[in-house]
Amino acid sequence: MRIFPWCIAPVVAMFAACAPDIMPQPDEGAALFATNCSTCHGPRGEGGKQLARGKVAPDLTRIAFRNGGIFPAAQVLSQIDGYGRGKAKDVMPAFGSLLEGETVPVDIDGTLTPTPRPLAALLAYLESIQVP
Repeated sequence: MRIFPWCIAPVVAMFAACAPDIMPQPDEGAALFATNCSTCHGPRGEGGKQLARGKVAPDLTRIAFRNGGIFPAAQVLSQIDGYGRGKAKDVMPAFGSLLEGETVPVDIDGTLTPTPRPLAALLAYLESIQVP
């Protein structure tokens, strides 16, 4: 029997809604941020640290502001996991450990996407620290 992804999405959404404890919360992401990101982006994500090649770590509390008030989850995930990077001019490292472990369904532009839990937790934290 073949199961089509469009048949599974409502079931996954229902499961996630009924069992919110399976989804990572911002506090789980805060711990990952402190370990992996705060060295460059600061303890509260406000950036400003001078990096290599004349770059400055961006303020992560204003991601939505820079995107017209919308938090661009797909872009943020792509930046963190390094997908599509590999250009010599990029300063931010890829964090392989954030791509390991169980996956959870994360809503990315209306599509539930299996995402490694640590990456989803970091995404939840970054979304929670957005300022107007």
